[in-house]
Amino acid sequence: MDDSDIMNVFDRAMVRRHRDRAAAGFAGYGFLFEEIAERLADRLDDVVRDFPTALDLGCHTGEVGRALRGRKGIERLVQCDLSPAMAAAAGGLSVAGDEELLPFADASFDLAISNLSLHWVNDLPGALLQLRRALKPDGLFIGAMLGGDTLFELRRCLMEAELDLTGGVSARISPFAEVRDAGGLLQRAGFSLPVVDSDTLTVTYESAFKLMADLRGMGETNAGLNRRRQPTPRALLIDAARRYGELFSEPDGRVTATFQVLYLAGWSPHESQQKPMRPGSAQARLADALKTEERPAGDKAEP
Repeated sequence: MDDSDIMNVFDRAMVRRHRDRAAAGFAGYGFLFEEIAERLADRLDDVVRDFPTALDLGCHTGEVGRALRGRKGIERLVQCDLSPAMAAAAGGLSVAGDEELLPFADASFDLAISNLSLHWVNDLPGALLQLRRALKPDGLFIGAMLGGDTLFELRRCLMEAELDLTGGVSARISPFAEVRDAGGLLQRAGFSLPVVDSDTLTVTYESAFKLMADLRGMGETNAGLNRRRQPTPRALLIDAARRYGELFSEPDGRVTATFQVLYLAGWSPHESQQKPMRPGSAQARLADALKTEERPAGDKAEP
């Protein structure tokens, strides 16, 4: 892919610094990563085969490794993270590496799994292409990334508070991918049999301030290249928290935060995989199954 085709949205050095900073205390904030790691492992249990050599891409502090322990015949798990501090905290066979420039030879792994990391990648098609190449033929990729509805409550409250305070708005939460785009990204990267679906998790917090503190502890604060570089005014944060409490509070006074999770799966191509049928090779007509009359394209239906 030509560099001119890549739209740089994220400051990758800032993403790494955020993760480095969060690594030491991540266990106190990593509940979301632990939950999604278990869900990915459960999905993997539905695949009737083993994967001796696996890659955990964007491993954080090893949540996927712990969820996969003793499952799916994994004999060797390589854990890779953009943050050297995160990779070190994961333990085992781990390496610091960039999702946009994978340090692995082609056809190295039977399985690649990624847990809430790919939403920070600028060149996502390129990263998925490299990931597909790192898989052996008929190898499986399964991953989860945050989707476009994530933190819509916080996004709205910050935007409205800033608009009232300054008369304008700036990007204070990084953008996320939309579910409608994910399947196309897998196909563009050359994966066979791509599958995409989404899930929504709603988490409650004592206040908007506690939510923002948790995001910092996760290493998930804004790293967009278009972010405002000056510190956020305290008055803006106070007003945003007030709005959050008014708009998104539960009867017990806690506030809700939405995390949309996109699940992606695809296979490295192999001749044994099922293929789509050739046009015109069907043995039965769809019109007959629907008990209707087939018409050439362009004909108008009678009223």
